[in-house]
Amino acid sequence: MRDRKSGDEGGGATGRRARGELESGVLAALWAVDEPLTARQVLERLPGGLAYTTVLTILSRLHDKGMLVRHPVARGYAYAPVRDEASDTAVRMHSLLERGSDREAVLTRFVNELSQEDEQLLHRLLGEQDAGRYDDGQ
Repeated sequence: MRDRKSGDEGGGATGRRARGELESGVLAALWAVDEPLTARQVLERLPGGLAYTTVLTILSRLHDKGMLVRHPVARGYAYAPVRDEASDTAVRMHSLLERGSDREAVLTRFVNELSQEDEQLLHRLLGEQDAGRYDDGQ
């Protein structure tokens, strides 16, 4: 029987992965290539000796969530991400921002946590965005 007070949540000695870790790994494997992959091909690119059925389950869940498309191949499917990694991350960031009740506070905290290099990049990107608005006559 497990000791509930031990604080062993997702990971650690039990060998269980954190929630979403498998999905992230599968997406990373798919983003790393320019073509759809079968479950077997995804399995070969993942560490940790996962079961084939586990990879199939993760691929099916990601497909059901609308994150993957699948193409018939032989007796199964090959899977490809709907969005590239940058687009997917941007969608997630936007979704998190929408959940907050105080957008200004969330954005302020986000900017305050940026490295100096990322802050300079953000300033440059915002400057380019503003310049594009004026070029379009807005």
